[in-house]
Amino acid sequence: MRVLKSLRYIYSRKSYFKEVIYLEQYHGPSASKRTGTGGKRKKASDKRLSLWGGVFTATKVGKKDIRKLIFGMGNTLKVKLKHAQFANVKMKDGKMKKASIKSVTETPDNRHHARQNIITKGAILDTEVGKVKVTNRVGQDGVVNGIAV
Repeated sequence: MRVLKSLRYIYSRKSYFKEVIYLEQYHGPSASKRTGTGGKRKKASDKRLSLWGGVFTATKVGKKDIRKLIFGMGNTLKVKLKHAQFANVKMKDGKMKKASIKSVTETPDNRHHARQNIITKGAILDTEVGKVKVTNRVGQDGVVNGIAV
């Protein structure tokens, strides 16, 4: 599948600047010219920018929290977390604590993410309060939330 480029304006407090975003996944109808029974498929509409998925954020463990603002359609604002230093941890007694992240121990989706210290949902982190399981989608929420294991 061909990767398309699009220019998207991202707001910065100092100035506006252009950034090229490579659109990864197309979530529209199939590109096949024929239906399953052999009938000819007619094109209803062109591919739209709104039907393409975003780029994987790949949030890594860092020395400080670095966030990136993305403006979507309909004046939607997404906060993507590029580097994370702290995690909000729900302790076993029910209280919340802010803990610094040391490293990623294991991830259920991809074993290479643990080696590269990439944080995803379901990953087991090594923090100052012990092992923590991530409960949110870090690249789309802008924070790391987890429960003590």
